[in-house]
Amino acid sequence: MDSAALAETQGPLKQQYRDDPGSATVVLKADGDLEGSGISCRVSTAQAMVEAGLHPATGGTGELLCSGDMLLEALVACSGVTLRAVATSMGVEVRGGTIHAEGDLDFRGTLGVAKDAPVGFKDIRLSFDLDTDADDATLATLHKLTERYCVVYQTLVSSPSVSLELGKQEASAQA
Repeated sequence: MDSAALAETQGPLKQQYRDDPGSATVVLKADGDLEGSGISCRVSTAQAMVEAGLHPATGGTGELLCSGDMLLEALVACSGVTLRAVATSMGVEVRGGTIHAEGDLDFRGTLGVAKDAPVGFKDIRLSFDLDTDADDATLATLHKLTERYCVVYQTLVSSPSVSLELGKQEASAQA
């Protein structure tokens, strides 16, 4: 897709969102179930049902997905798509490249070993190694706009309000 095709695709959406700001708010959803084996959660993705479990640093075998890794994978995916869209819009050729995300996690926090240890990532680093002829000024703009428009990046940076509700299923009817 080139910049003209992207503008043609996104143009009507942008105009709709200007005319009707409420239509720009979409509720994204993720669902899972606890029907998997052991200490795990099955998560429904667009491609398949995946099973997440404990990281080896918390007693897992490493055979199941780690939700911390999945968070970093979501950051890589979102920032990569965002960079591609921004580059396309700017007319910057990105022939390829790699994206790397890593985060520092002190498992004493999640295991309740040390009350002063945080639960969650302390620091996350995201880097790109691009195959492009873009000059430094263009890369600086691409960097700034990728940060600005990447949903996962901005969500991590701005820490939105998050709530958790715990309920109990109705008892199934006895036959």
